[in-house]
Amino acid sequence: MIAVITGDIINSRKGEVERWIGPLKETLNRYGVEPKNWEIYRGDSFQLSLAPEKAVIAALHIKATIKQTKLQDIRMAIGIGEEKYRSPKITEANGSAYANSGMCFEAMKKQTLAIKSGNKNLDQSLNTMFNLSLLTANNWSSTVSEVIKTAIENPKKNQKSLAKLLNKLQSGVSEALKRGGFEEIMSMNEFYKINIS
Repeated sequence: MIAVITGDIINSRKGEVERWIGPLKETLNRYGVEPKNWEIYRGDSFQLSLAPEKAVIAALHIKATIKQTKLQDIRMAIGIGEEKYRSPKITEANGSAYANSGMCFEAMKKQTLAIKSGNKNLDQSLNTMFNLSLLTANNWSSTVSEVIKTAIENPKKNQKSLAKLLNKLQSGVSEALKRGGFEEIMSMNEFYKINIS
């Protein structure tokens, strides 16, 4: 079983492309190598394959990366399933994980994050949770996004250490994590990991 995230940048033509493409590549590199595990295509779309239990945290990580720009946001569909054909390029690979990700992406209307695993009840629960968490995440400011991105990248660090890393006051880091709903998002990720395995 693998997870495949299909995504595209919202407002990709606004502002400088460099502002989001470099940080996006850096974040994708944390989850695999290009072009085997991830690839950017059509200028503003990408695909990433990874272990199912990492899919939600990766999606939130990517969102926090993109939301730092102020102008851009991102839509992502997570597909869970098999990989029938493995290619040196992810965009040429095949299997139910890719099909689920593509179908889920095509079916997205106003949501910016959705999942299709083939388990209807689980998908319904997770998509409801995603929609609730996006009420907060879609409104992350660039400051909140930066703090959440750093917290995801340094899961063992406490707020004091994060503040040092970011050159901010601990109270500012604490406030940003609270405003971004970080604790709630992390418990949603735990629920996801338990149920997807």
